[in-house]
Amino acid sequence: MRGILHTLKEVAGRPSGAIGLALVLLHIVIALCSPWVVPYDFKAISAIDILTPPDGKHWFGTDQMGRDVLTRTLLGGREAILVTAIATPLAVFWGGLLGIYLGLAGGRRDDIIMRVVDAFLSLPWILKMLLLIVTFGNGIHVLIPTLAFFYGIPVIRIARAAAHTVVARDYVLAARARGEKRITIIRRELLPNVLDALMVEGAMRWSWMLLAFSSLSFLGFGVSPPTPDWGLMVADSRTFLPLAPWAGLFPIVFLSSLIIGINMLADALAKTLGVDRAQKAPI
Repeated sequence: MRGILHTLKEVAGRPSGAIGLALVLLHIVIALCSPWVVPYDFKAISAIDILTPPDGKHWFGTDQMGRDVLTRTLLGGREAILVTAIATPLAVFWGGLLGIYLGLAGGRRDDIIMRVVDAFLSLPWILKMLLLIVTFGNGIHVLIPTLAFFYGIPVIRIARAAAHTVVARDYVLAARARGEKRITIIRRELLPNVLDALMVEGAMRWSWMLLAFSSLSFLGFGVSPPTPDWGLMVADSRTFLPLAPWAGLFPIVFLSSLIIGINMLADALAKTLGVDRAQKAPI
């Protein structure tokens, strides 16, 4: 397994990787430092500054309640990055381990579980998540396991496909012939050889989770007002877009730049690790 620092150095050596890494790090720094650098209180309302265009006082203008758009945009990614940064490793962890196990075990158990996975994947993701969120609430304690569960299901297919390419190799057959337990074979033989594919998949899942989280906030099932969030800001400003496009434009730009950065980073990571993202999972 390649060292993390060595891999990051190779990724940063690619143009797409350097741009993607710079965008991701920029957003992480903004999320960490924004509470101390924003010019206004994100809850501050001004009746005389409603829908003010960008100027020297409000660089990104103000929204329909007179709140500073720059302040809310800089703070708007904190919840999204926090929730998805926790949910993504959880999704890759449980989905990856289950997929590797199914790739090794095979048989009737594999067939049954994969049909259940297919059934889940056939349903629109938004309906599945909304069902749980409406039932249990939209707090972080619900959003994190919900995203981790539903986005871990596709990881099962990816991990299973990667494990299938390793199971038939001589060192795995030798481990089975020695009578080693499945958990030992997974830990020593399979996991190190499918970790690259799981890292790339994790990067892709992160970008999709960010989009899903913002979509939930846009629909009113994510972050609750007055907490600033990019999806919620777009939803609040959509009625006023013809009059004040800046109120919705800047959060869209910030969200898009982060997702683009993650996708570029994932693409460079896939090329560096030699992972074929177009590989089909066996049925």
